[in-house]
Amino acid sequence: MLSGQSGILPAETSMGPVFLRVGDLDRSLAFYQGLLGLDRLGELEAALMLGAGGRPLVGLIERAGAPPAPRGTSGLYHFALLLPDRPALGHALAGLLSASYQLQGAADHLVSEAVYLADPDGNGIELYADRPREAWPRIEGEIQMATDPLEVEGLLAAGAGGSGPLIPAGSVVGHVHLHVGDLAAAEGFYGRLGFALTARYGQQAAFYAAGGYHHHLGLNTWAGQGAPPAPKDRAGLERYEIWLPVEAALRAAAERLELEVDGDRAEAEDPAGNRVVLRVGGLLGDDG
Repeated sequence: MLSGQSGILPAETSMGPVFLRVGDLDRSLAFYQGLLGLDRLGELEAALMLGAGGRPLVGLIERAGAPPAPRGTSGLYHFALLLPDRPALGHALAGLLSASYQLQGAADHLVSEAVYLADPDGNGIELYADRPREAWPRIEGEIQMATDPLEVEGLLAAGAGGSGPLIPAGSVVGHVHLHVGDLAAAEGFYGRLGFALTARYGQQAAFYAAGGYHHHLGLNTWAGQGAPPAPKDRAGLERYEIWLPVEAALRAAAERLELEVDGDRAEAEDPAGNRVVLRVGGLLGDDG
């Protein structure tokens, strides 16, 4: 049993959209809309919202000419789009390969299969599909994850004959993985928020979730112990959202973190400088 494993966020907690600063909005739209096939959903809080099936996934905030976030800083490692099933992931992989878009990696994580890439500003992205929960390997009740080679041919075969956008309706933000400068401090923050610890990789990474999921949140110090926050005038993570099912859950989380509630939301900054918005339900008409 992992120390601190018990969480108190409702099982229905989910991840909302990720908001990114980008250096060239048109260039980003060519990627997110042109290549991945996301739809424009309107504007919200100075961001152009993109999504699939009406669900917001990414908000783009232009900072004209902003260079990528520098190495050795805290911030986004990657955000992960969870596709509806394995054939959808196979179709997405085939589309990326057909477009000759450079991939950064691929892996079988036992609980899921994943491919990795980055947007034009260097923001990391994982596209993945979960295996059924009953197939997730466990030892003494703990979910087991790994980074094994991806069976690419089988995945492509599963997606053969697929059509439509690479990110289809039914896709959601499955998790967000962050660089932090102090793992213990970040764990203390997200533990107070109410997530449960699900896995730990030595003293360099930890994974947290609600509702028995393998992880909604990843934390790592791979950018360096004590890594400072990335400058706000660079491209990178502006903020991300966590969606809570009821107002009572929002108010309880806000009380634990000593935050003010403003309508249906509360905002905090974790010890690494990553902004997180807690919100009841979804956005732009989505049911969350």
